Order: sequence, then C-alpha cells, then structure tokens
Amino acid sequence: MIVDGANVVGSVPDGWWRDRAGAAIRLRDSLAPLPTTGLPGLPAPIEVVLVVEGKARDIPQAPSGIRIERASGSGDDKIIDLVRAEAASRPIVVVTADRGLRSRAIDLGAEIRGPSSVPR
Repeated sequence: MIVDGANVVGSVPDGWWRDRAGAAIRLRDSLAPLPTTGLPGLPAPIEVVLVVEGKARDIPQAPSGIRIERASGSGDDKIIDLVRAEAASRPIVVVTADRGLRSRAIDLGAEIRGPSSVPR
C-alpha cells in the first residue's frame, strides 16, 4: 500500500499547514498498526509506504514498520515510480483523493482507496 502523505494529511482541516512535518509524523504513527492488522479487503501482512514531499520530506524513519519514501520533487511522480516498479509483481493499493494521480495509478494496474480508508 502506497500512501500519498500530502493528500491524506490535507484531507483533514486540522491546522496541518502550520506544521507539515508534524502532520506527516502523526500520519506515519497512525499508519503503524496497518502492516500487522491490514484493512478491510486488504488482509495483513501488508507493506505500507508513506510518500512525503516538501517540508515533510525530512521526517524521521520510525521503528513502526512504515517505510518512508522521500520525493525530491513531485510526490505524485514518486508514487507513480513506485507503482511502476512493483505493479507487475504484486497488487498495489494507492491511497489518495488526487484525481490525476488516481488516473495515472489505475492505468498502471493499481487499486485506489480514498484518504478515509486509512487512520489519520
């Protein structure tokens, strides 16, 4: 599962824009149970990748089992690169509400889920 960090964080108007890195850390920590619990229709164990960009790019990796992927440019492009690299070998779920990203990921064979499908 690949999580579009900026999009998922931005889906909750809780003041995240005042501390983008802090919001990304909170999202990382809220995703921590998923590798062992899974999601409805996506049983554990699952690999969870959180793609971060911009001011959130430098958040620390935590021992939570969530893999952090840092986008040097566009987070969407990083997600597509990850989907392209893995979609032929295993099912990929992308968590985002971004229409353009959704379309690009679907074209590569990924399943799409919205931000509300993960704890945030």
